[in-house]
Amino acid sequence: MGPRLVDHLLYEPEDNGILWIRFNRPERMNAILGSSEENGTVAKVGEYMRAGDDDPNVRVIVLTGVGRGFCAGADLKGGVPDDVKGENFVGNRNIVEGTDASRQRFFHGFTKLHKDISHIRKPTIAMINGPAVGSGMDMALHCDIRIGCERTRFVTYQQVGQIIENGGSYYLPKIAGLGRALEFVYTGHLDAQRAFEWGVLNRLVPSDELEATTRQLCADIIKAPPLVQWVSKRIMRSALDSTLETTMVLTSNGSDILASSEDATEARRAFIEKRAPAFKAR
Repeated sequence: MGPRLVDHLLYEPEDNGILWIRFNRPERMNAILGSSEENGTVAKVGEYMRAGDDDPNVRVIVLTGVGRGFCAGADLKGGVPDDVKGENFVGNRNIVEGTDASRQRFFHGFTKLHKDISHIRKPTIAMINGPAVGSGMDMALHCDIRIGCERTRFVTYQQVGQIIENGGSYYLPKIAGLGRALEFVYTGHLDAQRAFEWGVLNRLVPSDELEATTRQLCADIIKAPPLVQWVSKRIMRSALDSTLETTMVLTSNGSDILASSEDATEARRAFIEKRAPAFKAR
């Protein structure tokens, strides 16, 4: 069963195993709609990704934007339609107005979204077709892989007087190094070329090759055993906050489990028989 669909975020699974999730407010450079509302952009990205993770036909999830932008972050013009708030709007759930109300909405909205993205077991790719601003940047940084073009740029929350969220504060120093991450925080802007040089972008290609490059990468990913990808992803993400000893335990346990999987048997047979394997994720 798929997610409940909304117009401002597209859910487009393809028969080839790719799920495209597209921000769909091109007239606003794909600025997010609302904050923690159950039908707002933040909650729906998490819902869509979880749905893709649960769909056995989906192998790779690609997050991107319609039009010239990836995601422009918060919509500073504000205004949230009633149908977007839904019945379980966090901001109306017995929370008094003030600083703590803002904290609650942030925790139940953006923080939950970032957990949703980072906990997805399947490969996730951010195809950054334009500016990734504020929360849009954080969502891209939470994905496993980022592919950009000459229109790609990352912009912090400085224009609204805020710090970058979990994607930037946690992953950026690990990806680019602390000094580079702080340079970005202090200046608020990172162009495509420098993002590629810093390792924030895995690939940098011309805009007219962006989708084709992403599709080819997806095809290469889909050829590999899914269980290997899922277990490797979880171990590597855990290793960011762990020790070598703990990582050794995780890899030894994971290797033993995978060795007895149907996919491992199929991979060995296909290699010996010189044919393409048919993996079943079990």
